[in-house]
Amino acid sequence: MTVTLRDDDLSLVPTTGSDEFTGFAIVLADERRGTVALRSEGRSIASIRWNSSLEQPFAVARALRLAIEHAFAELGVGRVEVRLPLDATADVRAASLSGLRREGVIRLPGDVPDEVLMARLVDDPPASSKEGFTAILNAGLPTKRVISQGLLRDEQGRVLLCELTYKREWDLPGGVVEVGEPPALGLVRELQEELGIEVEVRSLLTVNWLPAWRGWDDACIFLFDLGVVDGAITEGMTLQASEIKSVTWCDPATVRERATAAAIELLEAVDSGSLPTYREAPKAAE
Repeated sequence: MTVTLRDDDLSLVPTTGSDEFTGFAIVLADERRGTVALRSEGRSIASIRWNSSLEQPFAVARALRLAIEHAFAELGVGRVEVRLPLDATADVRAASLSGLRREGVIRLPGDVPDEVLMARLVDDPPASSKEGFTAILNAGLPTKRVISQGLLRDEQGRVLLCELTYKREWDLPGGVVEVGEPPALGLVRELQEELGIEVEVRSLLTVNWLPAWRGWDDACIFLFDLGVVDGAITEGMTLQASEIKSVTWCDPATVRERATAAAIELLEAVDSGSLPTYREAPKAAE
């Protein structure tokens, strides 16, 4: 039989119990303030649901933590999870404070709001520990896409642009930096993979913030100087056919005709000689 669970002045009093459901009333200072329930999902997994009049996410989190610990210690599950509407910010915060980590977004059809999937494993470090707190923040904090691009010129001062397979406009060589990868190293890797060349990354020219565009989220571009090379280098390039159609040395007129709006604006700023360390690109036309 399930017993009452306690955390100082907050208690979870059993209300229902079966092979599938374990329910509790949330009682704070002798006043019933809601319910929380665990449901077996099989494979040592339980889902958790709650409905509470408690206004503070910390108070709700205390109740959830009691239920989650009960699921691990008494019900023998190894994972407790919940799906919450993305806009249910108070519930998402309470779940995070209880030790549930954000794992991703579940897309739903029509007008049904998308949901965030959160979970805690039995062997996760406690949320109150340094390791657990860091892991929860890492899972829930926003991330920013980082792109590294290189400014490579030939003896005539022309800029190398790539004709891409996935968009009409041409762009500077480079690509998205991997998780945990330094931006400069990411640029070296991208040019090895996509152009088959080894480059020496020199100084950072600027960090260029790009607003959201054509369905892409916003991003930060690290633009590095790759120096001046013999224009014949393009003849020995091995292009990654899935992403690069061709490469071309471009003068300013060709850049304005063929490049992305962001690349045009950025290269014009470079040529103006007044490039700041950090800048924000204007919103481009869709």
